[in-house]
Amino acid sequence: MSIMKELNNDIEKIVEQAGYKVENFSLQPSGRRDLGQFQLNDAMNLAKVYKKAPRMIAEDIVKELEKDNKFTNLNIAGPGFINITLTDEYLGSLLTKIYNDKNNNIDKREKKTVVIDYGGANVAKALHVGHLRSANIGEALKRLAKLLGYEVVGDAHLGDYGRPLGLVVLEIKKRYPDLPYFDENYTGDYTEITLPVTNKDLEEIYPFASNKSKEDEKYLEEARDITFKIQNHERGYYDLWKKVVEISKADIKTVYDMLNVEFELWLGESDAAEYVGELTNIFEEKHALVESEGALIVDVKEESDKAPMPPLLFKRSNGTISYETTDLATILQRKKEINPDEIWYCVDARQELHFEQVFRATKKVGLVSDQVNLEFIGFGTMNGKDGKPFKTRDGGVMRLKGLIDLVEAETKKRINKETVEEEKQEEVAKTVAIAALKYADLLPFRGTDYIFDPEKFSDLEGKTGPYLLYSTIRMKSLLNKGENLEIGEITKFKTETEKDLALTILRLPSILNKALDSRSLNDITEYIYKLTSLYNTFYAENKILTEEDQELQKSWLTLTKIVYDINMMLLDVLAIKVPEKM
Repeated sequence: MSIMKELNNDIEKIVEQAGYKVENFSLQPSGRRDLGQFQLNDAMNLAKVYKKAPRMIAEDIVKELEKDNKFTNLNIAGPGFINITLTDEYLGSLLTKIYNDKNNNIDKREKKTVVIDYGGANVAKALHVGHLRSANIGEALKRLAKLLGYEVVGDAHLGDYGRPLGLVVLEIKKRYPDLPYFDENYTGDYTEITLPVTNKDLEEIYPFASNKSKEDEKYLEEARDITFKIQNHERGYYDLWKKVVEISKADIKTVYDMLNVEFELWLGESDAAEYVGELTNIFEEKHALVESEGALIVDVKEESDKAPMPPLLFKRSNGTISYETTDLATILQRKKEINPDEIWYCVDARQELHFEQVFRATKKVGLVSDQVNLEFIGFGTMNGKDGKPFKTRDGGVMRLKGLIDLVEAETKKRINKETVEEEKQEEVAKTVAIAALKYADLLPFRGTDYIFDPEKFSDLEGKTGPYLLYSTIRMKSLLNKGENLEIGEITKFKTETEKDLALTILRLPSILNKALDSRSLNDITEYIYKLTSLYNTFYAENKILTEEDQELQKSWLTLTKIVYDINMMLLDVLAIKVPEKM
């Protein structure tokens, strides 16, 4: 339990001792710091319950609060707003507890198991800028949920089982018809075959094959047939498909590593294929499958629908299974192998209809219990300066590697060549570039579109990732320089800035919980910027290492360490690494 929750509980008991019971009691930060640090705004509601003037109720509560030496400057404003200020001694003691154990500033939640489905990369395709938000938001939500006590499993859920792979395998067959994969008489070991195709080739092959399928119906039919063969594990085609997945997955992992994104599971749609038979039986037993023009569909309409709800496509007329079916099979797989309390899907907001269909079909046949929460976490798009989806200069879809290179070129300009060794400058520039990308991506509420400006978000000033890194590195440098000085307790304050900083530190538990409840990181990104900016003001106002008052110096160093630890913790939640120098 955080010390702020303990303080809330203490004041709630004092209010009860005054003769009043408050529902959903919560101490609020004051909007008028000249009147107090916190406010109690419950007197008006209590007046309705106890049939008594709100100011009289406030006076009763203040009388009880005055008996506790933790509080000072107790006063009543307006009809009954109670203003509360913590004594310097008590405020310092709270911060000292946080210095001793960061868990004193975190409210852990009741344990539950959550699977987060994010990433969503498609095998044999280059990761593009559209994959950035899923990776960043999903990874950060996973880390936040773990910090607050959940057991969390992140699944990359690769797209590796649909028609795109059929198109890729078909085009490989067209270009290399003599490969043993296509020889019906071949009886050897496919794993010993060297495939003359690299990941770079795959990134060219898929768009070529996709465009050709739109112009050539015969080519499209061949791709459908090969997709069917892959999904039915036909020898040769299935083995080539596995090789393509292996090559592509290695490259996908490289890009996610750059983004500091770590999945517990690297499963794809294909890994749920073994559950399709059982899934089909479940839907048949519930009489949920309907034949329509040779395909099997599931009616997911509900009486409360205000807009048309199309049926879910379960199996196509050519026998191949749909994306909806592999998602349903994946839910069944997760139920059997993980048995989660919740499954979160961090995907583009434009996929909402797809997941609404999947969730409804899941509940319709009782695939999971009603207690299991299936949640769609949609996000908006990252746009260029023109307000349109981020593209290359020639108007094409920008690859994620290309975006990283673009931002890295900007951050290289800002690396301090005097403090960062030449051989480390490229590594530092990439670390700072990833921080710039991530912070900009997580700064707005996830559901909104936003404009990404490489120059703006790579700046060392303003609300940017590089600004946070630079400030955090400077805190660490200060602590290193003062490593022989006394630290570990806050007993003294000199300025209001320090108290503002202290009160901001105490707000952390509510910020973390609000972020998790909203499934968005914008509260955390705003908070860490405010905390860091306040610290920088404090740093500019005081000469910490040369302060002659040792009690004050110890308090300042302790405060610095608390802010540094919070920054490191929150940057880690955002999956942002901090270099040694920049």
